[in-house]
Amino acid sequence: MRDAGFRCFQAAARLSAVLVPAFVFILLGYLLWRGLPVLGTKLLFAGVPPLDAVSGRVPVWDGLWPACAGTFRLVLLTVALALFPGVGCGLYLAGLATPRQKHVFGAAVDMLAGMPSIVMGLFGFMLILFLRRTFFPGANTGLLLAASCLALLVLPVLIVSTREAVESVPETLKLAAAALGMSRVQTLLRLCLPAAAPGISGGVVLAVGRAAEDTAVILFTGVVADAGLAAGLLDKFEALSFEIFYISAQYQDQEELLRGFGAAVFLLLVSCVLLLAARVLERAFHRRWQGKR
Repeated sequence: MRDAGFRCFQAAARLSAVLVPAFVFILLGYLLWRGLPVLGTKLLFAGVPPLDAVSGRVPVWDGLWPACAGTFRLVLLTVALALFPGVGCGLYLAGLATPRQKHVFGAAVDMLAGMPSIVMGLFGFMLILFLRRTFFPGANTGLLLAASCLALLVLPVLIVSTREAVESVPETLKLAAAALGMSRVQTLLRLCLPAAAPGISGGVVLAVGRAAEDTAVILFTGVVADAGLAAGLLDKFEALSFEIFYISAQYQDQEELLRGFGAAVFLLLVSCVLLLAARVLERAFHRRWQGKR
């Protein structure tokens, strides 16, 4: 009986190991089959000369360029807002915090990491309502609010990656720095931070990928369809993830549907490049400081 149960469990485990990659390949294959044929300058610029579209001289209304530009600005602003507090908190937890502080702050980071993204978007929307009723009657959703909420969403990624990278620095280097008379802060800033830079860079890349892919947060905080290029931080904007959501829900003909598949493939390619970059940085860090391949 025990042997039969073990064989059933083994068969179920093997079946699961086959089904998971099979479903992934089927999904990717279907997306590539529908989306690859429409990739090109027409999808991005809709007949507008690329130089005119990139420079903003001619607006693009039917292409993906405004969504690409909006996603780039959104991600850049998100990383700019989250990088300093994320890396700083990770450094503090890795080298300066007491065991009790590590437990408390670690629990807070875990809670923030487990928070659904749509809750973060609702928080930003409620913040605007609060500001309208109190201090700023003209407050409205826009690029800055969306980036601020996304910064809170990706903050745990930066904190955890920084903490793990700093803690992975060989202890012999830290002891050598202490023997040379360096303080704990000097050791962190002048030794551990440069040594952990590849690992931290991998966390930054993962945060960029998370910010570029999320839709629920920006849905409540300023993204719209056909907004064009945002002129300022307080303006509405377009994003690739929302473009895919909008087209899939509102398409009128087969051409618009194929445009949505093309946008999905383009965003998938961007995400794959970012994940590959994170993997390369992580392997470089391990090869340099831990002798791993």
